[in-house]
Amino acid sequence: MDMPAETLLPYRQVNYAERRVEIDERPDGSIVLRNPHPVGEPASNLIEPLRKWAAERPDHVWLGKRLAPREGQQFGDWETVTYSQANARVNALAAGMLARGLSQDAPLMILSGNSIEHALMTYGAILAGAPAVPVSPSYSLMSSDHEKLKYVVDLIQPKMIFVQDSPPFEGALAALDLTGIPIVACEGPCDITYAELVATEPTAAVEESYAGLNWDMVSKYLFTSGSTGMPKAVITTHRMMCMNSVMGENLIVKDEDEEPPVLLNWLPWNHCFGGNAVLNNLLTSGGTLYIDGGRPVPGGFEETLQNLREIAPTTYSNVPAAYGLLISALEEDDALAKNFFSRVKFLSYGGAALAQDLYDRLQKVSIRTIGERMILSSGYGATETAPTIMNVHWATERMGLLGLPLPGIEIKLVPTGSKSEVRVKGDCITTGYYKNPEKTADAFDEEGFYKLGDAAKFVDPENPAEGLVFDGRVVEDFKLSTGTWVSAGRLRVQAVGSSNGILQDALVAGLDKAYIGILGFPNLAACQACAGEGDLPVEELVRHPKVLETLAEGLRTHNQENPGSSTRIKRALLMVEPPSVDKGELTDKGYINQSTALARRDDLVKKLYAETPGNDVVVL
Repeated sequence: MDMPAETLLPYRQVNYAERRVEIDERPDGSIVLRNPHPVGEPASNLIEPLRKWAAERPDHVWLGKRLAPREGQQFGDWETVTYSQANARVNALAAGMLARGLSQDAPLMILSGNSIEHALMTYGAILAGAPAVPVSPSYSLMSSDHEKLKYVVDLIQPKMIFVQDSPPFEGALAALDLTGIPIVACEGPCDITYAELVATEPTAAVEESYAGLNWDMVSKYLFTSGSTGMPKAVITTHRMMCMNSVMGENLIVKDEDEEPPVLLNWLPWNHCFGGNAVLNNLLTSGGTLYIDGGRPVPGGFEETLQNLREIAPTTYSNVPAAYGLLISALEEDDALAKNFFSRVKFLSYGGAALAQDLYDRLQKVSIRTIGERMILSSGYGATETAPTIMNVHWATERMGLLGLPLPGIEIKLVPTGSKSEVRVKGDCITTGYYKNPEKTADAFDEEGFYKLGDAAKFVDPENPAEGLVFDGRVVEDFKLSTGTWVSAGRLRVQAVGSSNGILQDALVAGLDKAYIGILGFPNLAACQACAGEGDLPVEELVRHPKVLETLAEGLRTHNQENPGSSTRIKRALLMVEPPSVDKGELTDKGYINQSTALARRDDLVKKLYAETPGNDVVVL
């Protein structure tokens, strides 16, 4: 920030436990890290917390979601469900599913996005002993051939499929062989209406099923992004989710009278972050989750802002792209800022490093609004780890940290070339991939540590308690034509951080080239502010002279501080198309898949390295 360090105002207080890490340096050069804090007390199964809060806080709201707006409304009213209502509906849904043969070997598949009914169907299936299988709606709604959808249905062999409203899924469902698979929907043509299923009278079979739930049963199959080939179904058990939800419990000392958490979140439940770290962990803590219908894209974020004008969260988590849009709104809207900061204890982000420029701007708004700075935390994990295995549980001004292991987790750093690969062991780690023994065998080392494929390093090797920072994918490094190795993951983070806020993310190019170039995913909110000409089309924005010069200034500073051929960036080009999950450009952890994205955008790579570059190419 633009003030002396000694005048910085304090952070809003979070009662973090003492930061601790144990280090085991092995003769083979590998290092094992552990957190000696005790693990919290886990539930015996995933339904136990729902029944606990239904008994102890029957009228407390668990979930809320906006209804469709009525005539004359821009945004609909809130529909909510309490813990007692949810428990009764989950019991009824489980009874209906048991009567129709759902079981450990006969799962429920969910094709639509987040909704109250989606959550109730998920826990109804889990109570019935059947795995819930949430599938990315893009497989149904954004595909022309539905090949991924056909693949996952054939792999899982669901006993029932749920969609919120059937008409949008008509084409996808028509592409499937649905013999013996009833479709359940809230609206539109279907085999069984949701209203009919939720009206089932619970029987003794429900309690028998509850009594039979155990930690080793499969609770979900969650699909990875499928960045290379078809997606893999990650076996997710009760043990994994119950343990992961309490691993960080003792890292924050809570007051006895502390209110239950209140969250507003849009992250999709077919991904581990949204479905486990948000939805299930919130249930474990007995809080309230408002399902956000907004999205962090221009034109799609207004609902999020309206929600935040009405709901004051106690913690807030989002991806860096959303923070770029949110901070711009907070800077301009004092009433929004006042409500947002009124009771939020800390903020967190994931998927990518938060640019330092955004951090500084956020702190300025926080200080202006409440006279305190906000702690920004981050976490790290994967679908295979249920998900969080490390997080930042201390106040820091450094963005992009992976943090330190959670209690109950062992992190092993294994020397791989010039880097250290991250491997992990613990009760929240998957046993493997469903019906895929080859990929399962490849995923674990000889000690049973799961191999994440990421590299990490200590912020300060002399002080491991400062935590680990992402050091790229171990498979992403490449050589220039000169034979010089380039650490693409590390340079990507540096480029984004040095871009004066213009870059949201970047692809690092240069394989077999003489020098490094980058293809940038623009931070559209920052670019619009930089251009200063109102809402320009993206095609114009990425070529705007002020935007390109601002980017160039930041990258020149980077080059001055990193003059070597392995770190110096000589050209940059801003892209119009954002990274695509469906096309495999984003991994299941939210990181950019460099090789896939560069291959898809080969025309832009050629443009970047053209002998005579165009006016939209920044030449440094």
